[in-house]
Amino acid sequence: MQEELKILEEQGVDGALLEQVERFREEYPAGGTDGRRVNRPGIPFFGKEILEMAIAALLQGSNLLLSGPKATGKNILAENLAWIFGRPAYNISFNVNTDSSTLIGTDTFADNEVKLRKGSVYRCAEEGGFGIFDEINMAKNDAASVLHATLDHRRMIDVPGYDRIDLHPAARFIGTMNYGYAGTKELNEALVSRFLVIDMPALTAENLYRIIRHDYPDIRDEALEAFGGLFLDLQEKAQNSEISTKAMDLRGLLAALGTVKTGLRPWQAVQMGITNKAFDIFEREIVSDMVMTRIPEEWTKENVF
Repeated sequence: MQEELKILEEQGVDGALLEQVERFREEYPAGGTDGRRVNRPGIPFFGKEILEMAIAALLQGSNLLLSGPKATGKNILAENLAWIFGRPAYNISFNVNTDSSTLIGTDTFADNEVKLRKGSVYRCAEEGGFGIFDEINMAKNDAASVLHATLDHRRMIDVPGYDRIDLHPAARFIGTMNYGYAGTKELNEALVSRFLVIDMPALTAENLYRIIRHDYPDIRDEALEAFGGLFLDLQEKAQNSEISTKAMDLRGLLAALGTVKTGLRPWQAVQMGITNKAFDIFEREIVSDMVMTRIPEEWTKENVF
């Protein structure tokens, strides 16, 4: 069994699903695709039920929409799914400037003739990649309308002035969306109907400790509980609307641990990775008090690693 599937087996993911993934990989080998895009994610995704739901949906040919608040692992899951299935990943970050030409392609002049410079969705469709639509609820109507025929049973792209292309049978699309971010909006019903939706749960203590231990296997148990407990405290406060989600930053926590490993004092590291991300002075005081209860000021690198 491939290394990426062993991680799933260790989490107890259903064996029948793993067998189907193996058959999928054999039927659609990565050879011939852009090998630079078949990359191992920096962090594995931990969560048996979510993995089973996602894998089952992709195996039967559906596209996925991962919704939920910050720090629930939406992008990590999307990247892991592309790796598990052995497919090249194409990341498309939606913003106010993303339009149909960004996704499909635009005319360019090369070799004394007008040619189509292929966009990410076009290349993903050709190679049978996994297209990851980051913050899909920021998509303009122009961009979203292009996706309708691509995401539904037609599975094709009709490029004006060029040929129609049919999607590679291995091609899948995974959308991610956060609630309440600036510039986001409600997805229209027609677009949502083209996805199976997974509402991502909040990070559990067990999975959080697994993630930290994966990146820093030599972290001391006491420090693991302190740093992990701090994040869980912030998560609870954010869920209760006592603070915003700005300081609830898993990337910041992991980066802070990295600076501790290089020699910075844990208190200083957490200031950069967590506390200073709360720009409101009153919120920062709340976060700072929470840090004090978990990370002693006198701690040094030796207390953590």
